[in-house]
Amino acid sequence: MSELESLQIEFEKYFNHRHFPHVPSTLYDPLEEFLSNSGKRIRPILCLLGNELFGDIHEDAYHLAAAVELFHNFTLVHDDIMDKAPLRRGKPTIHTLHGEPTALLGGDVMMVVAYDYLNKIDPQYIRQVLKLFNKTAKEVCEGQQLDMDFETLETVHLDEYLQMIELKTSVLLAASLQMGSIIGGASEGNQQHLYEFGRNLGISFQVQDDYLDAFGDPAKFGKQVGGDIKSNKKTFLMIHALQTATGKDLEILQHALKTDEPDKVEKVLQVFRSCGIDTWADALKLNYLEKAMQHLDEIAVSKVRKEPLKALAQYLIKRDK
Repeated sequence: MSELESLQIEFEKYFNHRHFPHVPSTLYDPLEEFLSNSGKRIRPILCLLGNELFGDIHEDAYHLAAAVELFHNFTLVHDDIMDKAPLRRGKPTIHTLHGEPTALLGGDVMMVVAYDYLNKIDPQYIRQVLKLFNKTAKEVCEGQQLDMDFETLETVHLDEYLQMIELKTSVLLAASLQMGSIIGGASEGNQQHLYEFGRNLGISFQVQDDYLDAFGDPAKFGKQVGGDIKSNKKTFLMIHALQTATGKDLEILQHALKTDEPDKVEKVLQVFRSCGIDTWADALKLNYLEKAMQHLDEIAVSKVRKEPLKALAQYLIKRDK
């Protein structure tokens, strides 16, 4: 069993219980069901790895990991409403099954319970952890707003999209690692290198996510393939395609962004392939992975302690779901 699998099992032992009251069941039962459909648990595992990089895992790291997982799921519930997403992890979303009011309230409750877990952390760490947690929560919301804003803009530049991705995706991965390292007793310098490792890994992770949304196997991906195209999202792939496509291909993309035709996804994917977007995305993903690894190399701990993080990085960029 790998270190990552072992940590995942240990976290599940800690986290796998009922988090909410039984009444009203119409609010809390959907949340329990949503959390039981666990996903990859990447962010809480990063909390544990951030601690373990500098010493034995402290009980507070599990409290932190639970808070991060609940916060992440809160964002997913609300994002699904905003994106009008029918599926999450291969199952109908909460708002699809139970309505938007229940989904909104459910997300809010998840956030409150996340703070209950943070409140369990030893006072010597809580101030520094809470400062970073709150900063990150604010940035994630900013990233989601930018993501929605981009849907109505005709042109989005790659650097603008990168800023949005950093806020919406990368900062939570990076903060999960750094908050774990705070509990592990890391120095400021090591904390910052670990944060930058997570930030660049997060961008690489998002490139892969954009790729899977377009080219993934629906049976493995667990979400509606082509969902970003249907929602007119300016992803890494769409932005680069608009910059490189010419003639008829460019016309197809521009028309697709203004319409909702039944064959919209199929037409856009054909243009993506014609422009070599899949190959370009793979190179971009590896570029940010290399930047992440450079920061990991700078962290002043033994190489053997870094192996689980290297293994996780390889898993994230090679995943097919």
